[in-house]
Amino acid sequence: MDITINKKSTTEALIKVNLKEDDYQPKVEQKIKEYSKKADVKGFRKGMVPTSVIQKMYGKSILVDEINHLVYHSLDNYIKEEKLKIIGEPIPNRKSATTIDWDTQTEFEFEYNIGLVDNFALDVSKKQKVNRYDIKIDAKIRKETVDNLKDQYGNMTNPDSCEDGDSVFGTFTPEDGEGEHQGLLDLNMLDKKEAKKYIGAKSGDEFTFDIKKTLKSESLISQVLGIDIKDADSIEGNYKLVVKNINRKVEAEINQEFFDRLFGKDVVKNEEEFNKKIDESISLNYTKEGDYLLERDIRDYFVDKTKIETPNGFLKDWLLATNDGKVTAEQIDSEFDLYIKDLKWSLIRNKVAEDNKLSVDQQDITDKTKIILAEQFGGPAILEQLGDKMDEFVKTYLEGNEGQNYNNVVNQVIADKVYDFIKENISITNKKVSLDDFRKKAEAK
Repeated sequence: MDITINKKSTTEALIKVNLKEDDYQPKVEQKIKEYSKKADVKGFRKGMVPTSVIQKMYGKSILVDEINHLVYHSLDNYIKEEKLKIIGEPIPNRKSATTIDWDTQTEFEFEYNIGLVDNFALDVSKKQKVNRYDIKIDAKIRKETVDNLKDQYGNMTNPDSCEDGDSVFGTFTPEDGEGEHQGLLDLNMLDKKEAKKYIGAKSGDEFTFDIKKTLKSESLISQVLGIDIKDADSIEGNYKLVVKNINRKVEAEINQEFFDRLFGKDVVKNEEEFNKKIDESISLNYTKEGDYLLERDIRDYFVDKTKIETPNGFLKDWLLATNDGKVTAEQIDSEFDLYIKDLKWSLIRNKVAEDNKLSVDQQDITDKTKIILAEQFGGPAILEQLGDKMDEFVKTYLEGNEGQNYNNVVNQVIADKVYDFIKENISITNKKVSLDDFRKKAEAK
């Protein structure tokens, strides 16, 4: 057997595998003998079928299977022995494979295109500077938070007549057809001119309107009529609304009842304590969002700064081949930049782990799995409640999904360790920004 590599560039290469008869024939003959001992062929006793009969009946398929098996493992071993840093998987030259004459050939040549990652420099040090953004808690953000809570914990009422911001509940019937629907028309869904028509509406009032002009989108039609969105496209024409009642949400008042509903009975007893709790809550919520933003910015910083050559042409071919017709070349092109970004971050992460000998042990895996399960079951308190049974849950989870859960947890643990290592070894500057500026930064990429 002869295996050669021809590097077209630092990121792409062609591997040729040449087989002679001596490379595969002994295995083929051995397999034919095994078949003859097991085959059940009419006219012969089981286990006594001559090898010549097996050769005639199954010889070609055995030859193909054994050569494919030999080539696959030889190629895999070659890549490992030569320490080739490949991306994706080798792509066989299917055109040349179709010219093989399995009946007459005794020597075979197979070609594979491979994608490579060249060595790249990575500097994780204090010279690398990334900003961490935290929210400045001011009157605006405090008021916005309190207003949201007052609305969230407000009470629903049914006034006699409709005012701006109310919702109209009633029956919706097509003017030229059948099919009555009960639904809720929120005036906030409508433009101001259209919403004004319903001001003063009372139970029993009737309105006729063009449903597509009024609601303007399939999602709103689906929401109001309570139908599947895919059925909303066919809804058109005038509809009659018969009002049954008006719904109005009244904001909760800031009082002891409100405090108790938010934080538990008597935890907060006055507005001063309430404002302090609100600030703590805002700080906690946006600290988490700040963590997410920092993680994203660290990733983007190193992806942009680290020069990594990737075999883009090969990768597009590989993605098209491995998705087996599920995606088009156009779809791959449209999402390719995002794919390359994720790929580069994965390469950077692997290099950080390898260069700094960041490893994963069983305790790391168990601890991470407990965190995952706690999040699924509703919080850390579940860990105490389950007690000794938690270990059983962990074991079951890691064995689930045909072992893929275990691999996913390992990948998450190493990703966490890499991220923590980078944070500890680069320069991070904390900056306070307004809520508007924070949102702009979060939406920037």
